[in-house]
Amino acid sequence: MKFPFAVLTFAALMSVAATPVLSADTPAKPELSIKTLDGKTFDLADHKGNWVILNFWATWCSPCIEELPALSKFVSAHKNVRAIGLAYEDTDVAEIKEFLVKHPVSFPIAQIDTFDPPKSLETPRGLPTTYVVAPDGSIAKKFMGPIDEAALRAVTGIKD
Repeated sequence: MKFPFAVLTFAALMSVAATPVLSADTPAKPELSIKTLDGKTFDLADHKGNWVILNFWATWCSPCIEELPALSKFVSAHKNVRAIGLAYEDTDVAEIKEFLVKHPVSFPIAQIDTFDPPKSLETPRGLPTTYVVAPDGSIAKKFMGPIDEAALRAVTGIKD
């Protein structure tokens, strides 16, 4: 019996949910400058001195949808935390904006070209994939699978 790729990917992700993973291909200090859906530019270098969450997600990804409120709440609650949602899907921008009306977040969203993803980050092998960038610009952790507030607190050391 053959299983669709999405089912296999989801099953694989669930087995490694919230597992920190850094491979040899993960850059020490990534670069990212991207146009957001609201027409502004998010440049990772502009956020040095803060924790930054880079979250690859998609509108069709159930674990991604489930973690968005926790990410949004964490970012809103901490002045030294920034985030950008990287919509990793080949769909119309209008569909992503419509999704965000139903699932609002407190951080900007940009759409990633699935055929030409950012060069300084590994191409996601499953969704969600999240990088937590330390205030010095280095990657503190990479997570494959959904994360929550406890995982973010553990990485950032934020207690309140």
